[in-house]
Amino acid sequence: MSGHSKWHTTKRHKAVIDAKRGKIFSVLAKEITLAARAGGGDPTSNAKLRTQLLKARAANMPTDNIDRAVKKGTGELPGVTYEEIVYEGYAPGGVGIIVEVTTDNKNRAVGEVRSSFTKAGGNLAAPGALAFNFQRKGQFLISADATTEDALMEVALEAGADDVINNGDHFEVLCSVQEYDAVAKALEDKGIKPESSELAYLPNTTVPVTDADIAKKILRLIDTLDELDDVKAVHANHEIDPSLLG
Repeated sequence: MSGHSKWHTTKRHKAVIDAKRGKIFSVLAKEITLAARAGGGDPTSNAKLRTQLLKARAANMPTDNIDRAVKKGTGELPGVTYEEIVYEGYAPGGVGIIVEVTTDNKNRAVGEVRSSFTKAGGNLAAPGALAFNFQRKGQFLISADATTEDALMEVALEAGADDVINNGDHFEVLCSVQEYDAVAKALEDKGIKPESSELAYLPNTTVPVTDADIAKKILRLIDTLDELDDVKAVHANHEIDPSLLG
């Protein structure tokens, strides 16, 4: 979804997501373990791990949980083997959805994701069916109350961001995948806390949604997918009229 639509959806979900600390910590632990396994347990030399640790601290994840996740990645503690998978599907209204999964059981994950789409009136698509309509970029959504446009542009562009978009009530910072860690660290160093920070799948074109019933079904499906233990992130190309969000 576009930054503007994503902002409203993010704000709508924030209270719900904040109540799901256990799920958030589980997702972060998997990401920390994967980062440590790929690049070692020292965040000074492992940019991906450093970024995940920033997210963990921002979510108030307990230090013990963080330490265990790192040690599972480095092999100091026994742990399971996680696999990263991307699923693609269609929600009601023809909206495309990309679901990022980190799991230790692929069969369980695909079964739960497929069931969620089916129950919502959508369907799981073949790999690659939607990928052409999305681009992978770093995306930061920042409240206009958190900083000024000039200050944000100075920090973000100097760190390697491609663009800073002023959407009135919030700013959207976009960068390449390669510059994501550097931009995340620069914002953290300046005390600028994003409402949302991720490597997102951003749509090249969006699907306008003006029907309230369809909008509710789409958002309900996203909620259902978000609640699955194996799901790390959900991305969609809907553009819902803000008046429908209530």
